[in-house]
Amino acid sequence: MTEATVRIRAATSADDAALAALDRVSWSWLHSPSAPREPGTAFFDTRVEPGDVLVADAGGAVVGYVRIGPATPVPANEHVLMIRGVAVDPGWRGRGLGRRLVDGAVDEAARRGARRVTLRVLGTNVPGRALYAAAGFVVEGVLREEFHLDGCYVDDVLMARILTPDEGVP
Repeated sequence: MTEATVRIRAATSADDAALAALDRVSWSWLHSPSAPREPGTAFFDTRVEPGDVLVADAGGAVVGYVRIGPATPVPANEHVLMIRGVAVDPGWRGRGLGRRLVDGAVDEAARRGARRVTLRVLGTNVPGRALYAAAGFVVEGVLREEFHLDGCYVDDVLMARILTPDEGVP
């Protein structure tokens, strides 16, 4: 199966186990300041609902996902959505799926009326930072040595993309 036959679709509750497994196989200190997901832990919970996840579906197999959601729970910030995680199965990396997922998240944010899409990426995640820059995100700030991961201090890079009036809210 090629990346052209992979479709980006909304997640359903039936994707829970596949998403949790993908989270475990794609986890790395280079990508996440959180500890890896324990086996048997559900992906969907009170903080993550199927409606906030898009998946890359390769013939029924979940090979990637992107999570989006509110940047903050403050009404004055409702025009901002945040990418809260992107993962691609290691066997599928380098085929453009990350970009398709990020573009899908931007499209979904625009569909929901967002004006801005934000994200946080670890300074050590060079491929992720390049992906986001290629998708139109710019660095808006850096929290120096925000995390201590695997024995090293790591920057937290804040990036954002302003949606044009034809993409989101004018």
